[in-house]
Amino acid sequence: MKASPHRAAPCGAQPPGSSMNAIPPFAHLCEPAASLEDGHGRTVRYIRLSVTDRCNLRCTYCRSGMETFIPHESVLRYEEMEQLVDMAMDMGVEKVRLTGGEPFARKGFADFLERLRAAHPALDIRVTTNGTLIGPHIQTLKAIGLNAVNLSLDTFDRDKFEQITGRDLFGKVRENMDALLDAGIPFKLNAVALRGFNDDELPAFIDYAMRHPIDVRFIEFMPMGEGTRWSDSCFWSAPDILDAVKGLVAVAPVEQEQRNGGPARLYTLSGPDGPGLGRLGLISPLSSHFCTSCNRLRITSDGALRTCLFDDREYRLRNALRHPKLGIEAVRRIVTLATRDKPIGARLLERRHNAVAQRRMTAIGG
Repeated sequence: MKASPHRAAPCGAQPPGSSMNAIPPFAHLCEPAASLEDGHGRTVRYIRLSVTDRCNLRCTYCRSGMETFIPHESVLRYEEMEQLVDMAMDMGVEKVRLTGGEPFARKGFADFLERLRAAHPALDIRVTTNGTLIGPHIQTLKAIGLNAVNLSLDTFDRDKFEQITGRDLFGKVRENMDALLDAGIPFKLNAVALRGFNDDELPAFIDYAMRHPIDVRFIEFMPMGEGTRWSDSCFWSAPDILDAVKGLVAVAPVEQEQRNGGPARLYTLSGPDGPGLGRLGLISPLSSHFCTSCNRLRITSDGALRTCLFDDREYRLRNALRHPKLGIEAVRRIVTLATRDKPIGARLLERRHNAVAQRRMTAIGG
């Protein structure tokens, strides 16, 4: 596959493969902003922060089997992440999602969450997890008032689960889902929509949404990471999913103001016995993108800022943060200028004809 050309990169942006040890140039020239606004009139209120690129599962669509992990010394320390969250809140960010890899695979993650909550009682803090390691921490998460969990589960079939993840941990995930419900911690179930793999399980997913007060969300398979198994033949579009759901239950769209500005198009469900307890969500980055309302930035576990999931330019925050003459104020300036240049990601995909982004999803932060 031919590599797509990179645009000129301002204020420390570098394409993947360039040195992570480079100090971001011109960090002292741009003034930090009190709020984060881009050139398309979008205001950033949401940061996705990856705490690790490591995961205890080996999902076939996520990993190529040939990847190397980020060296330990290159990963942001928890104290550095706390600095970044402090800065983000000063710049108007209201929500932080901690991702991976699998965040609970990193030692001390639950303690880190406790410190974040103690420092920022009003901050909306959420976690994305594969659900295998969260069990021992659920009571802690309840005690600190974690706002919500996104739990990734692509199948309700034990054999398929092991086939796609390489691990026989389906029973543990279901046990932890029940524990989250019992603890009253809101969670959403995220499934990557894979034609030929889990399209036959749509009735099981809808049945779960009907019986439990959660959002069951299908995410279109995205072209993320060279070497991962992106294929048009696996693509199951959101409109096709919605049509299939309509053959099972009645659906009604949820009004925009009730969706909290998220990427999912939400639908209430109603069956022969009345309305369901949960809802259907469809996330369609390819068939019907949500880029014009995107309000988020991503920071990888090695301290690279990505303003768009599909833009391979990265801004090396870690180097400025650790530099004795730069530090958090330089980071603030870099984030300000990078946000101004935040692109419309769908246009990048159109120009590249849906060519994959170069970093794999576990390295970016899922």
